[in-house]
Amino acid sequence: MTTTTDSTSASSVLTSLQKTTSTTDSSTGTAGSALGKDAFLQLLVTQMQNQNPLDPQDNSEFVSQLAQFSSLESMQTLNDSVSTILSSYQSSQALQASSLVGHSVTVTGTTADVDTSKGLTGSVNLTDSSTSNTIGVYSSDGTLVRTLDMGTQSAGTYSFTWDGKDGDGNTVDSGTYTFKAVATVNDTSTVMTTNLPNTVNSVTMATTSGGEMTLNLATGTSVGLSSVQTIGI
Repeated sequence: MTTTTDSTSASSVLTSLQKTTSTTDSSTGTAGSALGKDAFLQLLVTQMQNQNPLDPQDNSEFVSQLAQFSSLESMQTLNDSVSTILSSYQSSQALQASSLVGHSVTVTGTTADVDTSKGLTGSVNLTDSSTSNTIGVYSSDGTLVRTLDMGTQSAGTYSFTWDGKDGDGNTVDSGTYTFKAVATVNDTSTVMTTNLPNTVNSVTMATTSGGEMTLNLATGTSVGLSSVQTIGI
C-alpha cells in the first residue's frame, strides 16, 4: 500500500490555495498570493491527515503550530478592529469638520477676510520681550491702511484689535487684509507670527487613509483641521 508523504500533500494544497487566492498588486500589476487563517488551517489539517503513522508528528510541534494559527487569527482580528476604528474616526472627523462651515476659526496666518463694520481681533506670538511693537494693516493691493502701535510687550502671545478704520478714522471697505507684526528685539526689527480669525467656506475630505481634513477659508487659503486654535460663531 502506498502512502502519500506529508510534504507532497502539503505542497499540493499550497499550490491549489495560491491559485484560488491569487490577487493582483495594484501598484506593480503583478500577481501575488494572500493566504489567510483558513488556508493555514487547511494546510495544518492536510499535514495531520498525511503524516507517517509510524512516525507521527510530535505533540509539542503540533501545539506550536496551533499557537501560530491562534496568533495569526488574533492578528487578523486586530487588523479588522483597527480598520473599523479608523473608519469610525474618519466619519466623526468629517462630521466635526463639516459643522465648521460658516463659522470663524482662528489659525496662524497673515491674511483675513474682514467685515470692517465689526472689526477684527487677532494675536501675535512674540518670541522675546520687545520695546516696540507695531502691526501694519494692508489692503489686498498692498496699500498700508493703518499702523497699530502696541508699545512694549513681554514675551508670549498678546492680543490686538483693529476697528476697521484707516489712519484718518474712516471705515474702509470690507475684504481681505494682510497683517504684518514687527517687533524690535535687541535693536533688531523682526517679523512675528500672527493668529487671525477666518471664516470656513468649505471642507475638503482626506484623500488617503488616515489623512487630515482640510478647511478652505474665505481668504482662498486652506489649513489642516489640526491647525485650528479657536472656534467662533
